[in-house]
Amino acid sequence: MSTYLIGDIHGCLDELKALLAQVDFNPVQDTLWLTGDLVARGPNSLEVLRFVSGLGESVRMVLGNHDLHLLAIYAGISPNKPKDRLTPLLQAEDADTLINWLRRQPVLQVDDELKLVMAHAGITPQWDLETAKVCAREVEAILSSDSYPLFLDAMYGDMPNNWTDELSGLARLRFSSNVFTRMRFCFPNGQLDMICKDTPENAPRPLKPWFSLPSPVVQQGYNILFGHWASLEGKGTPEGIYALDTGCCWGGDLTMLRWEDQAWFTQPSNRREEKDDLQAPSAL
Repeated sequence: MSTYLIGDIHGCLDELKALLAQVDFNPVQDTLWLTGDLVARGPNSLEVLRFVSGLGESVRMVLGNHDLHLLAIYAGISPNKPKDRLTPLLQAEDADTLINWLRRQPVLQVDDELKLVMAHAGITPQWDLETAKVCAREVEAILSSDSYPLFLDAMYGDMPNNWTDELSGLARLRFSSNVFTRMRFCFPNGQLDMICKDTPENAPRPLKPWFSLPSPVVQQGYNILFGHWASLEGKGTPEGIYALDTGCCWGGDLTMLRWEDQAWFTQPSNRREEKDDLQAPSAL
């Protein structure tokens, strides 16, 4: 029985299957953790959703910003752009089933035994684990309800960018979804900066990667796993913080960590020959 943790898939089904084949992944006994962004930009978003949803309880995934954007497109809130390569999914006979499955997935995974916490973009240093759980449940509740289009219509925006227990309503939900799915940089006090998309070494002062600030979650003895930030590859993260997105859909690799023995596995992108022609990752 092994626990496998994989970074952003972005429609790269062939690479996902090849990566799982490297370790003889067995859904009957193994568990697969996915950092979100299953869809968009890669060639097979429809097939990825079918494959992952078909794995049943062996999968523990979180939603990413591109997954939420797909939900917004399907709800008629955002336009379907050709660069996302989502048309086959949107037009599929089983689109309703897949979308309804997707919107009922969590934005936060916690395993108290393994001491693992996963969110697509990470956990703000302004939150301890209990606060993160509460905020996750709030987002998940509205996404799984009939009112989910109301939230999707209001989720776009960079404010508020500072946590307080007094946040409420759609503003609170927007802050939480930005933390879970879009966050990269913070000010030294933990306030979010939702504008900078640079690598850490190129970010203007006083901005810092969220994970470079003291984390109450890590101090509580947990490890934080996240994706979202492909340009972090090779940059390193502090102890207890694991960055898993290595830009497969941009011509990089799909990366997997086996938790029990800390063994890393990679599968090169089938689009590697196109790498010079691919655009840099976009942050919704």
